[in-house]
Amino acid sequence: HEKPKLVILEHSPEKAKKTIMLVGKGLTFDSGGISLKPAQGMMDMKYDMCGGAAAISAMEAVAKEKPDVRVICLVPSTDNMNGGGAVKPGDVITHYGGVTSEIENTDAEGRLILADALAYGIETYKPDCIIDLATLTGAVIIALGHHHSGLLSNNKTLAGKILEAGTLAGEPVWQLPLGKSYAKQIKSEVADIKNTGGRPAGTITAAEYLHTFVGKTPWAHLDIAGTAWDFTSKSYIPKGPSGIAVRTLIEFIRNSARG
Repeated sequence: HEKPKLVILEHSPEKAKKTIMLVGKGLTFDSGGISLKPAQGMMDMKYDMCGGAAAISAMEAVAKEKPDVRVICLVPSTDNMNGGGAVKPGDVITHYGGVTSEIENTDAEGRLILADALAYGIETYKPDCIIDLATLTGAVIIALGHHHSGLLSNNKTLAGKILEAGTLAGEPVWQLPLGKSYAKQIKSEVADIKNTGGRPAGTITAAEYLHTFVGKTPWAHLDIAGTAWDFTSKSYIPKGPSGIAVRTLIEFIRNSARG
């Protein structure tokens, strides 16, 4: 009933030599769709837009500080509900750019909208680097609890800068691996890829799904499902949604503008 939107914010100084692209997951409510979530805890799924909220909040700071670097923010936004038009397990969809995907589980929806935003953003803005952030997987909570956000990247330099920014911002991140062995888990027999790779390494296979769409562009993915709310108690974090990653993004952008 609510049409999806792609929110785009741009900060484009005339003399900027670098372009940073932020992509934030904006799922305003996630019921799981036909692969329905259990009732317990579903009320918290209004927080499934925390990645998008963090990206937009970082852009508010960018607008005030006006760094000498181009910053593009994309927030694909929708909800994941049941209904006559809902995506079904077994469907094959075609992403922006032509990659096909078999839907095994409709509750693995965040990677679908992020993939389209990544493909569109790279083609349109040709960024020097990309940071996406999303409450993407429950698996990251099993791996890291509520203490660290998960980081996955195809570029060591970019990953190092985000690790440093997170440490300085008091928002610790922990890097997990990527690789062909994990990518094999999302190969499909009827499409290019499928949207789940099973329970093993669920956070990594979700990132590998996104990895498919970024090519050689330096890219980093922050899985904030364990830290966007219920983040380990801190004096500088309010109760409830934590605003996680906003400080990290601002620190990263400031450093990029300096160098």
